[in-house]
Amino acid sequence: MSSISHQHSIAIEPSDIDFMGHVNNANYLTWVQDAVVAHWQKFAPSEAVAAHLWVAIKHEITYRKPAFLEDDVIAEVLLEKVHGARAFYSTIIRRGEEVLAEVQSSWCCIDADTLRPTRLAKDIVARFFGNKD
Repeated sequence: MSSISHQHSIAIEPSDIDFMGHVNNANYLTWVQDAVVAHWQKFAPSEAVAAHLWVAIKHEITYRKPAFLEDDVIAEVLLEKVHGARAFYSTIIRRGEEVLAEVQSSWCCIDADTLRPTRLAKDIVARFFGNKD
């Protein structure tokens, strides 16, 4: 069963551009974080969003092509699986049909009150795979 993808628009700011005239690679981490959190906020119920935080554990980025200031860039986020308190995401960053970067990341779900890792309820996880019951 595959999850529902989420398209997240990315705004490139002049401060994102490095000495080589393209987006500095470090900005991709911020983009992925923003896109994954937006994905969570779109599909999770509001009470779950308020009760849970996400902490990045690992990012593996494969850079394919540079991004530039005037580019229209989209991050497509896909939740691959949830295991315990961990979620595994795939994010593809594109300019039109061109793939700029591919990112595999893992995240830990944190209880907003205790700040300790916590598992998501199965009904919440099911929402990301097209089942709202």
